[in-house]
Amino acid sequence: MVPSLFVMNARGASLQGQILTLSGVSPNAIVFADRPVRAAGHLLTAHLLEEWSDGSFAKDPPNATVSVLSKDGASVRDAVVELRDPHLDGDKLTFDVRVLEGDLAGSDGPASIFVDIIGLPFTPLSVAGVARRTARRAAWYGAAAAAPYYPPYGYPPPYYPPPYYPGYPY
Repeated sequence: MVPSLFVMNARGASLQGQILTLSGVSPNAIVFADRPVRAAGHLLTAHLLEEWSDGSFAKDPPNATVSVLSKDGASVRDAVVELRDPHLDGDKLTFDVRVLEGDLAGSDGPASIFVDIIGLPFTPLSVAGVARRTARRAAWYGAAAAAPYYPPYGYPPPYYPPPYYPGYPY
């Protein structure tokens, strides 16, 4: 099996305690492989969920980042979770989860779930591996992130529209 990541999309997501609910989940998931294969495709969500019963996720549940936009798209809420025991009922998908960080409080828009590598869940370059490193480095780089931003060359000059020539066919 080629180690692959996958993304599930839904019209919404909620996290109530240890239950993640995806409403309006897409019937297809996006699957893609990293270098050197660089393959991509789609897989039926129902077939993907079989990984939890007899695949690599049966022994080692994957980590995932759940990102939910607000309805107006102005903000996003993220949670990193360990996905366990999925149940698909129509277009409603629920997981038992262990929350590793974040929450989805106040999120009310479309959701995407970025799930760790199938086949190699402990790789340091996996989605959750990057999230773990980012969380550890946040304290280290926190002071730099809080500093004000100064553009490298100042602000661009104001935009002046081109001159209007009455005889030119616009």
